[in-house]
Amino acid sequence: MKTELVVECRDLTKNFSGVKALDCVDLQLGRGKIIGLLGPNGSGKTTLIKILNGLLEPTFGEVLIDGEHPGVHTKSVISYLPDKTYFADWMKVNDIFDMFGDFYKDFDREKAEMMCASMGIGLKDKLKTMSKGTKEKVQLILVMSRRAQLYLLDEPIAGVDPAARDYILTTIINNYNEEGTVVISTHLISDIERILDEVVFIKNGVIVRHEAVDDIKEKEGKSIDDVFKDTFRMVPFMGVNGYDR
Repeated sequence: MKTELVVECRDLTKNFSGVKALDCVDLQLGRGKIIGLLGPNGSGKTTLIKILNGLLEPTFGEVLIDGEHPGVHTKSVISYLPDKTYFADWMKVNDIFDMFGDFYKDFDREKAEMMCASMGIGLKDKLKTMSKGTKEKVQLILVMSRRAQLYLLDEPIAGVDPAARDYILTTIINNYNEEGTVVISTHLISDIERILDEVVFIKNGVIVRHEAVDDIKEKEGKSIDDVFKDTFRMVPFMGVNGYDR
C-alpha cells in the first residue's frame, strides 16, 4: 500500500570530518509532483540526494522512501540520475538496456528504444563514440524509462547547451510516472522553473524554504529565479581599504 508521502526526512544530519553537509533536515515530499531542490554549489543538494538513494548513510536522523528505510525496496522504486556518467565506454546502448532490464522490473525497454530513435541514437552505438551531451541523453533516457515512484535527478542540465536543456526538460515532463515524484537538483533556476510544482531551497545544509511555486509567485510577485537570487544573494567582502576583494 502506497503512503501519501514519497519522501520523509526527520532531523536528517550528515557530517563529513566534523563539517555538517546537512543540518537537521525535516522534509516531506508528496506524490505526483516535479520539485526543484535548489541551492548554490556546496549547499548540500548532492549529499541529500545520495542519502535518499541509499548511497550515503546519515550521521543521525531518519529518512523514509515510500514508507521504508533505504534498502532493497527503495532501490526498486527510485530512478537515479547522478551528476556524472557511470557506464563503461566500451558498452553499446543495447548492452545498457539489457543491464537495466535485468536490474529493474519497471524498465520499459520499448519506451527507451523509441526515445533513442527520436534522437537518432542507434542501439548498436558505443558510448566511446558519443559526445558528452549524447551520453547524458542516453543516461536520462534510461532513468525516465522506468515507472519509478521517485526520480532523483542530480544537476541534469549542468554543462549542456540550451537546446539540450530543452530536450532534457521535455523528456522529463513527457515521460515520468505521474503517480511518482521528480526531484531535480540544480542551481540553474531560470531554465527549469516553468516545469516545477514546488521548490525546496537549501543553504549550508539547511532547508530554508519549501513551498508551492504558484504560492510563491502569488505572494511575492516575482519569478522563482528572482526569489532564489534574493534568498542566496552574497554580500561582497570589503577589505580594510574599502575595496572589494
